[in-house]
Amino acid sequence: MSDLAFQDGPEFAAAMDARDPLAHFRERFCFPKTQNGEDCIYLCGHSLGLQPKTAKSYVEQELRDWAELGVEGHFHAKNPWVPYHRLLTEQTAAFVGAVPSEVVVMNSLTVNLHLMMASFYRPTAQRNKILVEGSAFPSDQYAVKSQIQFHGFNPAMCLLELTPREGEFCLRDEDIASLIEREGESIALILLGGVNYVTGQLFDLAKITEAGRRAGCVVGFDLAHAAGNVELKLHEWGPDFAVWCSYKYLNGGPGCIGGCFVHERHGRAWDLPRFAGWWGHDERSRFQMGPDFHPMAGAEGWQLSNPPILALAALRAAMDIFAEAGMDRLRAKSASLTAYMEFLLNRQASTRFEIITPKDRERRGAQLSIRLPRNGRQLCDQLIAEGVIGDWREPDTFRVAAEPLYNSYQDVYRLAQHFSKKLSWQ
Repeated sequence: MSDLAFQDGPEFAAAMDARDPLAHFRERFCFPKTQNGEDCIYLCGHSLGLQPKTAKSYVEQELRDWAELGVEGHFHAKNPWVPYHRLLTEQTAAFVGAVPSEVVVMNSLTVNLHLMMASFYRPTAQRNKILVEGSAFPSDQYAVKSQIQFHGFNPAMCLLELTPREGEFCLRDEDIASLIEREGESIALILLGGVNYVTGQLFDLAKITEAGRRAGCVVGFDLAHAAGNVELKLHEWGPDFAVWCSYKYLNGGPGCIGGCFVHERHGRAWDLPRFAGWWGHDERSRFQMGPDFHPMAGAEGWQLSNPPILALAALRAAMDIFAEAGMDRLRAKSASLTAYMEFLLNRQASTRFEIITPKDRERRGAQLSIRLPRNGRQLCDQLIAEGVIGDWREPDTFRVAAEPLYNSYQDVYRLAQHFSKKLSWQ
């Protein structure tokens, strides 16, 4: 819907919800409650998605099988545990735009990031730099610096950071491209987030991949804020690897098991260095317990240990709902909800805040980042106390995201009303 067609007022929001084909999915999630027992206005799916109501029964099934079968559950549970992770493979491949052999659900995000860098960051005296966002999530910064040090190099010399132009908050495509072209011969690895966690900027991953590969760089992406949020085409775009978590837009639960993509051109690169574990060993001989490691083909060859079944069960409950809704429909609703939120906030015409997320819908996902240079943390805390849940990022950013699986136009309208009232009191 065009912004020109949006209207203020609760009647418009209610009418939009009434004709929303995805509205019924809201009833399949658990909402935190206010002190009055009402559903909170939950706009924090960019940090932790809500619990699917079916997650309890999915996890309880595995608890029953564990209680009744013990170790035999690995092969005789209702959903046998040895191949359990494959129940999510097709769905995972679909939402990141991959072929099934290129993805695996395993570990946590930073563990997967280290595993990927163990294989794909191979610095030399001439090519040893890692290109990152200057405002990358701290865990990525820590992981990258530690990898540089692990290989005997100095992060002060080998960490190459992209920063916005003075007075701007988001990176420009031409600045990313020019830096890759200028420094390409010294860059061993380009490692960028799909969506910047502070600003909500969605990067042009296809063009970054193309520029990186043209310069001879390995290209990897952290899709923590992109997976389940925006449409991805990893196989087509051709990065070497990508990693993500599953507790944000994918609603898998706190600290949920993450995911990993390895492009199929590396799927049978048996000589590629990797940190090995027995679950990545060829399953045809895994239980023969031989001393030599023979990796499985594809992304599964990077597995370490047998996965946590209870965490997989919770994620599977969410992914079944996600697959039913469909990424194309979710993305369309997300773009509309976010534009509506932007429309309502901008109607306030206040100089006390600014939206730093790109205006172009193709360059953002569900998240809007609102810069509040004065008393912003206090405003955020006041909203949370009233049951309007977003989150705060230092030094001055209030982040909110309308998640299309469970958020409504009325949620967005009520956010704008609460925000306006609190802003006027500042």
